[in-house]
Amino acid sequence: MPRERFKRQSRKSLSTDARHRGGAARSSEEDLVMGLERRGCIVRPYANGTTSNGRILLDKAKPFSISRVLVWEAYKRVKANGGAAGVDCQSIAEFEVDLKDNLYKLWNRMASGSYIPPPVRRVEIPKSDGGKRPLGIPTVSDRIAQMVVKLVLEPKVEPYFHTDSYGYRPGRSATDSVGVARRRCWHYDWVVDIDIRAFFDSMDHELLMRAVQKHTQCQWILLYIKR
Repeated sequence: MPRERFKRQSRKSLSTDARHRGGAARSSEEDLVMGLERRGCIVRPYANGTTSNGRILLDKAKPFSISRVLVWEAYKRVKANGGAAGVDCQSIAEFEVDLKDNLYKLWNRMASGSYIPPPVRRVEIPKSDGGKRPLGIPTVSDRIAQMVVKLVLEPKVEPYFHTDSYGYRPGRSATDSVGVARRRCWHYDWVVDIDIRAFFDSMDHELLMRAVQKHTQCQWILLYIKR
């Protein structure tokens, strides 16, 4: 009888309901990336980084500390932005068919340092001068990986951008830049138009990485930007 009672108490102590331990309740969506460890061990975010039976959390066992909640937030941003499929022809809807497993695989590879960005699909867009501008379309999973890096790095570098910079910045758009240009046309009689030909094609990547290192020393961010 004492042994059976002990077993029942042990099972109860391993309950996944956060309310039994005073933890914060989570939505079912967050469980997609914060749920059970694949080896069957129940993983919970204890303050000391271990589970109730003393085992190290899966997040803590990885070389890089990348939160699964961060991957989930990146996925939501990518989904909201929409976009076409990459070289694997996988749309966002197709990615969501096995969403839990796809997000887990991506997090696992990024946290272990083994994530390698897949090739980018090249699409040529006609230009006003008759030429064509190459556009790269990453896969859905790679867009999520890039968003993971962006969510961490962007707050660090955003304060250093010039006030009149509008490209790819949060809360700014091309429409905003047009509005500013129209207002300034009433105050100035001249315009300076500068375009660096094939700038991103000829950029010194080593110099670029040195610039990134001035804003962060986070190893996984540097690793994945370089890759």
